[in-house]
Order: sequence, then structure tokens, then C-alpha cells
Amino acid sequence: MQTGSDFYNIDTLLTEEERLVRGTIRSFVDREVLPVIEEAAREGRFPMQIASGMASLGVFGVNLPEEYGGGGASNVIYGIMMQELERGDSGVRSFASVQNSLVMFPIHRYGTEEQRRQWLPRLAAAEAIGCFGLTEPDHGSDPGGMETRAVRDGDHFVLNGAKMWITNGSLADVAVVWAKLDGVVRGFLVEKGTPGFSAPEMKGKHSLRASVTSELVFQDCRIPAANMLPDAEGLKAPLSCLTQARFGIAWGAVGAAEACYDTAVDYAKTRKQFDRPIGSFQLVQDKLAFMLTEITKARLLAVHLGRMKDAGTMTFAHVSMAKRNNVDIALRIARLSRDILGANGILDEYPVMRHMNNLESVRTYEGTHDIHTLILGQQITGIAAYT
Repeated sequence: MQTGSDFYNIDTLLTEEERLVRGTIRSFVDREVLPVIEEAAREGRFPMQIASGMASLGVFGVNLPEEYGGGGASNVIYGIMMQELERGDSGVRSFASVQNSLVMFPIHRYGTEEQRRQWLPRLAAAEAIGCFGLTEPDHGSDPGGMETRAVRDGDHFVLNGAKMWITNGSLADVAVVWAKLDGVVRGFLVEKGTPGFSAPEMKGKHSLRASVTSELVFQDCRIPAANMLPDAEGLKAPLSCLTQARFGIAWGAVGAAEACYDTAVDYAKTRKQFDRPIGSFQLVQDKLAFMLTEITKARLLAVHLGRMKDAGTMTFAHVSMAKRNNVDIALRIARLSRDILGANGILDEYPVMRHMNNLESVRTYEGTHDIHTLILGQQITGIAAYT
């Protein structure tokens, strides 16, 4: 009898170190995340008490050099961490994704040595929290249309504009903000407490409730000229950050799918109707077979994507395929799991509805499902269909 979701023994494709990391993060999620996540989601807050534990396990700055507080680990190890964190909750994985891919990555890649020394060790230790400001109220899938502007004023820049849907925004000590300077997209570091900068939290979400989502508002916000990321010029810079984040999402979605699948299997074996476990009925078995097959395919996609990234052969289009597929199947699996659980599926006694609601957002952010479809379409045909 098949137990668990590793039907193809994909674990054999992982190194001993990778399996050890997975077990360590999984134990952390079981011990520290799962006992508190439902209450945090109910109350609409991120459980900040887990941040230091995540840092102690090397979750932040996984791939960065040790001299900056990073772990110097492989991209596959980073992916495994994101998979296990999202098995707990998409909001927990989002917290780690932003810290890693959208804050530490651009500071390391595009920043000065002084900026790296100032921020990366603190971010790695969760002594500082970061956020990433690209999306605007009127510019989501078309970031090149951003209206936030930076103007040089002596040894300062003055920022005006607004960002929307910013994970960790109200928690952040530093924001990586993208604005147009003389018509060219540039990156800036804006510290919490800077006059003219505010980060009001967005309330009323039905999804990602255990994650803090904010606006970033800049009203004549003056920052030192030294806060510009000197090597970040043009839209390719923030898009390179999104590629890093989408890579982690492709892995993370598998974790959410596994959590839903495991819940559905356990329920189907114990829930009885017509004097039989519902798992004995053909329609339920059809749903479980679909889930297991799609999880297997998604895991293979993620592992090979990670190997390509480590080998330097991965492209942003490869990431688009994995993000598009894995989030889509994770959402379908969550919906099928809720169906198997029936009315019980809407209770927070089970994680399924929380994962399902979260995945509705994950399917949209970091490039919508449709945008990734068009990225792949352009790769196939050589024709861009964005406009």
C-alpha cells in the first residue's frame, strides 16, 4: 500500500544533505508553525515568534556567501526549504521568499559593499525584516508602467508614489523600492521611519491571512543618495528578483499540495458513509489518484528546475512553466481535498481551506497564471502577446 506522497521515490534524487535539510525544516514546521498558524490566520497576523527560529536554521540568505551571514547552499536546498515552509502555510513561505529573493538577493547583487555589510547579516539573523516595492495600485502585470518617481536633490533622492500588495511592508525595517529616475527604473533602499514614508497594513483579506500585506506610500520622501542600488538599472533588475521568488514558489506550492493530499488520504480512510470508508468508493479514489500523480509530476519539475539553476542553465521561462504548473495543480488539489472532506473541509480543524484560500493569491502574485502562459507562448512562437 502506498503511504505518503513520494510515489516515485523522488527522495532518491536528493543528496543526503538535501534530505537532512528537508527533515530539519519539516520538524520545525511541525513543532513551531502548525501549532500556531490557524490562530494567526484567524486573527490576520504573521506569527513573528517563528522568525528567529527560521533564522537559526539558515532559512534567510540560504544561497548567499557565509561572509554576509548566508549559508552558501544550493538552490535545490533553498527550494526544499520553501516546500516545507509552505506545507505549513503560504504566508510563512512568503515571509521567507521576500526576505531571501526580493530583499537579500537584490542587495547582494546590485548593492554596494557597504550596503551588503549593513543589511545582509542583520536580515539573515532576522534582526531586520525587509520588503520589496514594485507593484503599484494601477500597475501589476505591467510594472514598466510604474508611476513612482525619484528626483535627485543634491546628495539625496526625493521619492513620490505608492506601492500595493507588499508582503511584510508594515513589518519591514528596510524596503527595496523601485522607482523611475529620469525615466529609468532604479532600485532604492528606504528605511523604516524615514520622513514621508509610511506602510499602512491592508486589512480584510480572505487569503494569506497569516501574512502581513501593506501599501507603501512615499510623499516627498527624502533618502540619502547612498541608498540607491548602483548596479540596478532598468526593468531587468526587479524582474531578476521576481525570477528568484518564482523559483521558490514553484517549490512551495508542492508543499501546500502535499499537506492537502495527506489530509484527504487520512480522512478518506477513516470517514465512513454507507458503512464503508469513503476511500473505498471509486470517485474518491479517482480524486486521490489525480492528486498523487500531479504531486509527483510537480516534484520532478521542481527538482530538475533546481538542478538547472545550480548548473546555470535555468531561464526565467523555465521558472514560469514550473510556477504556472505547480501552483495551478496545488490549487486544484486543495479544492479536491476540500471536496473529499465535505462540510468538514471548511473548518480550521483541517488545513485544507486555509491552503486553498492562500493558493488563490499565490496563483495571482509573482506573475499571474495568464502572464506565465504568455511567457511560455512567446518562447514557443517567438511572438509576444502581452498587448
